[in-house]
Amino acid sequence: MKNHAMKEKRSTAIVLQYLDFIDRHIEDVVEGAAPEFLELNQIARELAVSHQHLTDIVQKEKGNHPCHFYDAKIIGKAKALLADPEVSIAEVAMKLTYDPSNFSKFFKKWTGITPGEFRKSQNKGT
Repeated sequence: MKNHAMKEKRSTAIVLQYLDFIDRHIEDVVEGAAPEFLELNQIARELAVSHQHLTDIVQKEKGNHPCHFYDAKIIGKAKALLADPEVSIAEVAMKLTYDPSNFSKFFKKWTGITPGEFRKSQNKGT
């Protein structure tokens, strides 16, 4: 029983490390400290676990694939960047290492609206 509790604690720790890592990594990409987003297998390697193990425990602990959380955090960062009307949508896309048209598709797939529509909806509140 004790071994099971230790495994669960370790799983929780790995999930927290993963979420913390992607937060820092996204900031590094936006700030230019990292040239591009890492693949999930590269992140797993950084955390000293296998890609499969990372996928399994994040899904078990959080109910979604690790990529879901990665993309959700990228969208969160995109929304924060889009809140600044001084930064063009193309600049936001490039900060996030996306081609502007691919960024718009990715953003709309996640949010249901384009980056421009999101920005307009934000400006209505001001």
